[in-house]
Amino acid sequence: MPKALKMDVEASQGVKNFLKHLLESGKVKGVFALKKMNDSGAVSYSLITSVEELASAEPLMPLMPENAGQALSRLTVKEALKEPVAAVLRPCELRAFTELVKRVQGSEDNLLLISPICAGVFPLSSATDGSWEKQMASYAESSREGKIHPGVRKMCQACTSFIPGRADITVAFAGRKDTGSSCHLILDTPRGEEFAQGAPGTPETVEKEPAELAPLREARAARRSEVFKEIDVQGQKGLIKTFAPCLGCHGCMHVCPICHCVLCVFDSKMYELQPWSIESEPESKGGIRVPSGTLFFHLGRMAHMAVSCVNCGMCSDVCPVNIPVSEVFSMVGDQLQKVFEYVPGRDVEESVPSGTYKEDEFAGIGEQ
Repeated sequence: MPKALKMDVEASQGVKNFLKHLLESGKVKGVFALKKMNDSGAVSYSLITSVEELASAEPLMPLMPENAGQALSRLTVKEALKEPVAAVLRPCELRAFTELVKRVQGSEDNLLLISPICAGVFPLSSATDGSWEKQMASYAESSREGKIHPGVRKMCQACTSFIPGRADITVAFAGRKDTGSSCHLILDTPRGEEFAQGAPGTPETVEKEPAELAPLREARAARRSEVFKEIDVQGQKGLIKTFAPCLGCHGCMHVCPICHCVLCVFDSKMYELQPWSIESEPESKGGIRVPSGTLFFHLGRMAHMAVSCVNCGMCSDVCPVNIPVSEVFSMVGDQLQKVFEYVPGRDVEESVPSGTYKEDEFAGIGEQ
């Protein structure tokens, strides 16, 4: 069993105490984590460099204002961090950052990666109206019991990859009955062990995936099947019906951590409605859609990033017309990933299928 550090405080406070130790001891020069920005409940991922500011950090708060992998990419894409920084991010965010590092959109150098066994996050709408706070007691109970909380994002309810795979330190959270009174930091790597030396707590050994987590995995797998059955994207009619409400805001693209292009072709002049189309299409087709090309936008984005979709749910969360973008992309992504035997975020050394050429790949297709 892996080594762990146990602290006799509730999980969130335990993580904060550990981060405080890292800052005070000089082992890290900064902490990247969720932080309360004001008394209204606004939160943001922040780079914290003082112990005083760390008091406002909420590293395990069940909200995701953006995918932290995307934010870490922006911090490290120009050059690697010069000083050590401890970063707390959820498993899907860690997978996203791994995919971005593969695409030379960030660097893991000098990062201590900390990630919880995830119980899910609440939709952004619950952050703006404060309703998530009213659900925290039931959320904590569901987490301890290893059950799906009905208030978290749909993709969180259907996520089976809730245990971080590449963290230096895993926070034992979901499925642990004692998180209200104790905190276990599982030291997954030698780097994690090194940074934990001298930290307050008691050394122990614990199971990273105890039997108590099996029912949660099964429940989420069943929920995933239910979510996919609700989607109708079979054929052109199904696609048109699903994406017909699209306003062309491209919000789903801008929050997607895998869409990293500085300028997407769909934001360029190439796909703007042209004057000759406005003149000819109403006569030839009996009408013209404004904005145009919305279905092509979603299909194009799907072709580019579905194989690396990490199921973070950001795209559905920001959609102003409630298109199940994440559910569709996750379903397509599952199928593509099986074809290529590819798991997003599994290994930073594993090449992205779209950038790998194999001469004999799909050689049998079309030969019959």
